[in-house]
Amino acid sequence: MTTERQWRVAVLGPGGVGGLVGALLARAGHRVTFLSGPETVRTVQEHGMHVRSGMFGEFTVKAQADTELREPVDLCLVTVKQNILGAAVDRVPPAALGDGLVVPLLNGIEHPAVLRERYRPELVVPGVIRVASNRVAPGSIEHGSPFVDIDLASATTPPEQLDALAAILNDAGIQAKTRDDESAMLWGKLFFLAPFALLTTHHQCSVGSLRTDHRAELTDLVTEIAALNPASDIEAALRFYDAFPPEAKSSMQRDAEAGRPLELDAIGGALLRIAQQHTIPMPLTERLVTALTPLADGAAAESRS
Repeated sequence: MTTERQWRVAVLGPGGVGGLVGALLARAGHRVTFLSGPETVRTVQEHGMHVRSGMFGEFTVKAQADTELREPVDLCLVTVKQNILGAAVDRVPPAALGDGLVVPLLNGIEHPAVLRERYRPELVVPGVIRVASNRVAPGSIEHGSPFVDIDLASATTPPEQLDALAAILNDAGIQAKTRDDESAMLWGKLFFLAPFALLTTHHQCSVGSLRTDHRAELTDLVTEIAALNPASDIEAALRFYDAFPPEAKSSMQRDAEAGRPLELDAIGGALLRIAQQHTIPMPLTERLVTALTPLADGAAAESRS
C-alpha cells in the first residue's frame, strides 16, 4: 500500500458496488467494516468478502462486519439503493461517525440533500460510479466490467479532502478523480443511466438488444431527457451504450427479475420532477415510469440481509 496511513472504512450496503469497493480497499490494507443485516454480517465474519473479477482476479479479504457503526471512521461508503436509504442510514448514527467522510455512490440526484440533513454537510462527498458488479450471495461479488471508475465532487467539502479520498481509491485499483461541479457530475450519471435502466427493464432485454431492436426508442428517450439540461450530449450517450458488453443488464432490470424493489422514483421520478419544475413535457419518460410503477415495490419485501 502506498498511501501514508491505514484508513478506517465503513461500507453501508455490501452489494455489488459496496462489496467490490470495500473488498478492494481491504485488499489494499485499509481497515474495512461492512454494515448490513445479520445474514451478511455472519457470512463476512466467518468467510470474509469474496470477489470474482476478470480485472482483479479472484480473491477473498478478511474484514469486520456489524449491523451498526459503533466507532468513528475516516470514510463511510453509502452503497445501498436509494429506495431504502432512509432506513439504512439508521445503521450509521451521526454520533458514531465522528469526522468521517460520507460518500454516497447512489443513482439519482436527490440523495445528497437527504444525507446533508442527517450528517454535517461538509462531510458529504457525492460520488458516481461506473461499474458492472453484482452480489450473487451474501459476501460474494461478481465483477463483470473491465473498469471501476469513480468521480467525486462536493459543494461543501474542502478540496484537499477530496484529493486524499481519490488517492486511496486509486491506490486500491479504482480509477478515481475529483470534479469541480457536483450538480453537473450527478446529472451526467443520471442522463446516461436513466434510458438504460428504464428501457432494459421495460423491454426485459440486455443493452445489446436495446441498442439494436429498440434503437429508435432509445434515441427518442435520450433526446427527450437531454431537453432537461443543455449540457447533455446525445451522441456521447449513444456511444456509451454502444461500448457496453452486449449482455449487460441494468441494475434496475436485475432487481425487477429478482422481484426486488426498484429505484424507479430515484431515476424516473427525479426526471419527471425536474421536468415539472421547468414545464418541459416528457411523454415517453412518463409512459415508461407509469408502466414500471406496478413493479416498483417488488414482488416481495426487500431483504435486510
